[in-house]
Amino acid sequence: MEVVQTARMLLSRVTADDLLAVHEIHSDPRTSVYNPGGPSPDLESSRAMLDLWLADWSERGLGYWAARPAGESHVIGFGGLRRAVMAGDEVLNLYYRFRPSAWGHGYAVELAEAALRVGKDLGTVVAVIRDINTPSRKVAERAGMHKERTIPYGGVPNDVYVA
Repeated sequence: MEVVQTARMLLSRVTADDLLAVHEIHSDPRTSVYNPGGPSPDLESSRAMLDLWLADWSERGLGYWAARPAGESHVIGFGGLRRAVMAGDEVLNLYYRFRPSAWGHGYAVELAEAALRVGKDLGTVVAVIRDINTPSRKVAERAGMHKERTIPYGGVPNDVYVA
């Protein structure tokens, strides 16, 4: 689904116009504390990330959304489902990342719940979360997911949550 309305947000397919928001959010050191690669180093890295997300939509019909408060135009975060291969099986990877100003308001849980509704008939939904990322683990759990196992990913231990 390219557009999903939740109680407080409009989640819509990312577009090329979202580049600056992608960069602002992913280059902020606060949003990358648990990312082994650190924050996005420059606009070109953010553009490459966005290009992958755009390709997901055009090639697979599914991808990440830009999250905006209902009735507003500014992007507060990104997230949704992206097809991935894990241990030889195709899964739907749940992702969410929000501006620090949006933290603590339940937006990530709201987005995760919407993504789980969209993905329920499309395949297995997983969230791969760094084992020390307590805030993200809490989001997954509040959305109804549970820890299935721990795997090495990106050179560090990550917990795999499933719906």
